[in-house]
Amino acid sequence: MSRERYARQTVLPEIGERGQARLAAASVLVVGAGGLGCAVLQYLCAAGVGRLEVIDPDTVEESNLHRQPLYRVSDLGAPKARAAAASLATLNPDVTIGAAVERVTPANAAKWCARADVIVDAADSLALTYILSDECRRLGKPLVSASVVGLSGYAGVFCGTGPSYRAVFPEMPQRAGSCAETGVLGSAVGVLGTLQAHLTLAQLLGLAPPVLGRMVSVDLATLRFGGFSFAGASEPPEPLLRFIAAPEVRTDDVVIDLRSLLEAPVSPFPGALRLTVEQAAQRPLPADARVVLCCRSGIRAWQAARALLERQVRDVALIAFGD
Repeated sequence: MSRERYARQTVLPEIGERGQARLAAASVLVVGAGGLGCAVLQYLCAAGVGRLEVIDPDTVEESNLHRQPLYRVSDLGAPKARAAAASLATLNPDVTIGAAVERVTPANAAKWCARADVIVDAADSLALTYILSDECRRLGKPLVSASVVGLSGYAGVFCGTGPSYRAVFPEMPQRAGSCAETGVLGSAVGVLGTLQAHLTLAQLLGLAPPVLGRMVSVDLATLRFGGFSFAGASEPPEPLLRFIAAPEVRTDDVVIDLRSLLEAPVSPFPGALRLTVEQAAQRPLPADARVVLCCRSGIRAWQAARALLERQVRDVALIAFGD
C-alpha cells in the first residue's frame, strides 16, 4: 500500500494511519453499478477500501454515459459489473474488486449481504431496498441507501444497530418515478452518490457523530440541504409485507399477476390470475391459501396486499419482477 497515495486523507486527525488500516481491512458490497454506484465505487476505491464487490445484471447503454463516468463508448453492450471492475482496477491496484453479473433477489440477498461489512444500496428499485433492509437488519449489517430522481434525492444509513429502512418508510409510495420516466441530471446523481460514499467511509471509520440512523436530503433545484436523525425510530409492527423470489412460489399459492397483458403478455406462473389492484382487492379468496401478488416494481403488489390485509387476509407475499 502506497503511503503517498492516501497522504491527503491520512493527514486528517479523524483518519490517520489507523483509520487507513481500517479501510484497507474493510469490505463493501455495492448493489447497482448505475449512476449512484459509479460515484460510490470510484470514491471507495480511491479511498483504499480493501475489497469491493459490485453486482449488477445490466449492460452499458448509450443513455447511461451522461451520468455513469466509469464507462466509455468502448464499454457499450458490456456487463456493467465487469466494465466497472475493469475501470476500477486501473484506478487503485491496492483494492480487490469482485464483479457479479446477476440480480439481487430475496433468494440470494442473504448470501451477498453476509460477504461485506457494509452494504450499499445503489440500485434503482424500491422493492430491492426493502429486501436489502430486511436482510441487513437480520444480519446486523449497516445499509447505506440513496435515491435520486430529477434534481433531488436523499441518502441515509440504516440497520446495523440502528433502525431499518422500514422504520423510516413503513409504506411504499403510491408511485415512484424512474430515471427513464422522470429524467435525472448527471451531476445530481454524482452529488448523491458521492454523499453515499462519504456515509459509507464514515461508517467504516467510526467517525463521530455516528452516521448510523441519519438521513441527508438534497434539493439541487433550490440548492437546499436538509436531514434528520431517525435513531429513535420504532420498527413497524407485524405482519410485514415481504418480497419473495419467483422460485419460492408454491403449487398451492393463489398467484395474482397485476401486470396488464400489454405489459406482460405471458405470466411466468401459468395459473396466475390477471387482475388489476382494484380487482384483486375485492376478489374472494380461499381462507387457507397464501396469496402471492406480482408486478414490475412491487408498488402495485404492495397496494393490493394492504387492501387484502384490511380484509383480514394474513398470508400474503410479494414479487417484484423488475425490468
